[in-house]
Amino acid sequence: MNKTLFSFLITFLAGLSTMFGIIPIYLNQKKANRVIAASLAFSAGVMLSISIFSLIPEATALIKEDIKLFPTFLIVLIFVVIGILFSSLIDQKIEEKITNNNLYKLGIISIIVLMLHNIPEGITTFISTKTSLSLGLSLSLGIALHNIPEGISIAVPIYYSTKSKFKAISYTALSGFSELFGAIIAYLFIAKYVNNFILGVILAITAGIMTHISIYELLPNSCDYKKKKVTILSFLTGIIVMILCDILI
Repeated sequence: MNKTLFSFLITFLAGLSTMFGIIPIYLNQKKANRVIAASLAFSAGVMLSISIFSLIPEATALIKEDIKLFPTFLIVLIFVVIGILFSSLIDQKIEEKITNNNLYKLGIISIIVLMLHNIPEGITTFISTKTSLSLGLSLSLGIALHNIPEGISIAVPIYYSTKSKFKAISYTALSGFSELFGAIIAYLFIAKYVNNFILGVILAITAGIMTHISIYELLPNSCDYKKKKVTILSFLTGIIVMILCDILI
């Protein structure tokens, strides 16, 4: 298998791991409130830790390589704020035009945001694997692990708001396959022209979007189910799991 095809395969498998996020929709329906609260809080912990400990530092490092005369962290902060504002706008528009069902709205927002996150992630995985096989494998493993709770943040809200396993599975798959779409974009257009600054900006905006979702959507919706201990433990577990992944990978 040549290097290009292998890079596509690695990116595809990393995106496919999102589908493990549908597992909670098959759990005991009598404990639905507990499952929803735990899933949302866990996803919030994962997304927040990814933003703070992975995306922002990586964006800072990438931008620093191209911009020498301006404070890098300030640039990153500006684009993180842009991401937060963009996520707030999406939230408002969806509430106005699509639904006032908080759980369904959360699922739709998660799809949009995670696709925005997964496309550059697919670009990064594809380019990294083509450059260095060992780098691509370690990166894709880390991505696969954090794609699972991302899948949960889509599948659980969509399923429990619509009672449709088909919608939950298909929407989760759409998010996962966006990673492969990123690889295709990288192969056709970006690989020759992409620079560190552009990738850094994309990561910073994504960090802002994911931070907004974690704090203003996932956690409040989890708290709505009045399972305080479940919410706190699941949120902390999500943070710890991603910190351990960053340390071990």
